[in-house]
This record gives sequence, C-alpha cells and structure tokens, in this order.
Amino acid sequence: MEQKPTLKNTEKVIEIKELYKSFGNYHVLKGVDLDLYKGENLVVLGKSGTGKSVLIKILVGLLTPGSGEVKVLNQHVDQISYKELLALRLKVGFSFQNSALYDSMTVRQNLEFPLVRNQRKLTKAEVNLAVEEMLDAVGLLQTINQMPSELSGGQRKRIGIARTLILRPEIMLYDEPTAGLDPITCLEINSLINQVQERFHTSSIVITHDLTCAKAVGNRVAMLLDGQFQRIGTFEEVFNTTDERVKPFYDYNFIQ
Repeated sequence: MEQKPTLKNTEKVIEIKELYKSFGNYHVLKGVDLDLYKGENLVVLGKSGTGKSVLIKILVGLLTPGSGEVKVLNQHVDQISYKELLALRLKVGFSFQNSALYDSMTVRQNLEFPLVRNQRKLTKAEVNLAVEEMLDAVGLLQTINQMPSELSGGQRKRIGIARTLILRPEIMLYDEPTAGLDPITCLEINSLINQVQERFHTSSIVITHDLTCAKAVGNRVAMLLDGQFQRIGTFEEVFNTTDERVKPFYDYNFIQ
C-alpha cells in the first residue's frame, strides 16, 4: 500500500502554538505545536490518555487552553464570543467514533436534523435534495428510509460522516473512524475519507490507532508522545526510527 503524498499548500486552517493543558497536577499537553494546511488530511497518533481527545475538544471550544495559541480558520478559539464560536463550529464537522446517530430517527431524519436546525430557510425540496446527494456521496442512498438499528457498523459510520458533511464544513475531525470494523470495511472507510477530501475539499484531522488507516489517508502523520508532537512527517518519516516509544505502534499493527 502506497502512502499518500504531502501537499504543497501553505495556507493554514488550524494553528496551534505552545499549547499547554493540565487538569490539576495532571499535565496532558506540554507545549503542543501543530498546523493543519488547507486541503490536507493530518493523522494524529498516540497512546490512550496522551491528550488526543483533549486537543480536539480545545479546537472546538469545549475546553479552554491552559496557555498557548489556538487558531481555527484565523480565529482565536478561546477569545471569540459564544455566538462567534457557534458559527465557527458549523464550519468544523466532527465524525464521532460511535457514529452518534439518533436511534429513533430514520436515516433521512438523521441527515435532515442538522440541516433544518441550522439552515431554516431551506425548502422541503432543497432539504430532500441535500439529503439524497449526501447519501449518494457515501454510497448509501438505498438506506434512506431505514433505521440505524437495521444498518451494519460500517454503514452507520458512513451515515455519520454523511450527516456531518451535510452542513459542508471546511474542516473535518474524525475520531477513530475504523474502530470496531472488519478489515474490508476499514478499507472502505479509508477510501471514503479520501473521497471526502477530494470531492468536498475538506481539511481533516484523523485520530486513529489504525496504521493502515494512517498510511492510506494521511498526507502527514503526527505522533503525540509525552505531551508533545515529537514526530511529524510522512508515514515513512515518522516510523523510520529506532525510538522505542514509536516502534511498538508499528509492531502492533504490522507484526512480522
């Protein structure tokens, strides 16, 4: 499997500088520096408890930085008003690990909900068209009247991505997109993430432990170790090391 090439775009959509975050005496992020460039997929790797989820929550304003600078689409997340933060969140789509679909709603209703809630001027015909286009984009138009309980894990993941995409966010945040899926479905989700990048021109951060996913979707890979991003680069650059903190990740995924 070939790794994805890096992009030459220098426009930054996320800028993180010297970010620190602690909870009491527990220091999670210890001077994090990271940039996400327009149009790229950036994979974030790290052991459980290293602060990946904390980082994502800071990016969308659910947590405030201890210190440091966090800019998303040229706005300082911790310095804008609540109204401005809500508007910014509409430009940042979050794909949850468990898909977070409403079990009592059909697939159609799950996709209609964020659209009708945030774009109230749309006609019923416009809503129907948007829902059908997005389901077609993830290859699941035939599920439009089904309930989430009738779908496979991979289908639910795809519908969750479609629901996030329906607001046409500029940035996508994927939380463990292949977790709990069989190998064939994992490959399908990896392909979908790449299709989303190309078709909707999104810039994405992908949090994963799956190195097959990391290699398939990441223009760059960033490894969070000891509260900082210690290694950032292509997949090969990150794992071409004797660093004993990095080697177990590779060995676990690609055991010889």
